[in-house]
Amino acid sequence: MDPIVEALVERLQLKPHPEGGYYRELHRSAQYVQPMDGRPVRTALTTIYFLLPAGVVSRWHRVASDEVWHHMDGAPLELLVIDPGFKQVERTTIGPLRDGSSPEVVVPPHYWQAARSTGAYSVACCVVGPGFDFADFDLLRDRPEDEQQLRANQPELAVYI
Repeated sequence: MDPIVEALVERLQLKPHPEGGYYRELHRSAQYVQPMDGRPVRTALTTIYFLLPAGVVSRWHRVASDEVWHHMDGAPLELLVIDPGFKQVERTTIGPLRDGSSPEVVVPPHYWQAARSTGAYSVACCVVGPGFDFADFDLLRDRPEDEQQLRANQPELAVYI
């Protein structure tokens, strides 16, 4: 592992994330909300640090809530977002304003998302509301029918599975 990345993982107390990269929860709201989509009560808001080293991708995944990615440090991050039917892909570079990038991107609920660093590493802060719960999290690789649909409609994006 790159020494800078190793130092960040240690300093920020990050652990491996199932989608790839490293993370640590920073905040879990003490407030609760009742999602209107039939899910049980959830924390109102959660935030995490999320680090992607070079060569590691955030694999295709989705959550049942809005997720906002904020660039924090390192190289810009390329975020890919695709609708639930795997028809339309949006690629956004999240990075410093000074570089002409957008510093944040909102991913709607149930949209598939994947990401990669454009340099040695990228650190983002991800905010989810209603708050993140692993019960609301899907990896594309665990959903064979959806994986097959992505491979059929967007074969070049299979590298993120």
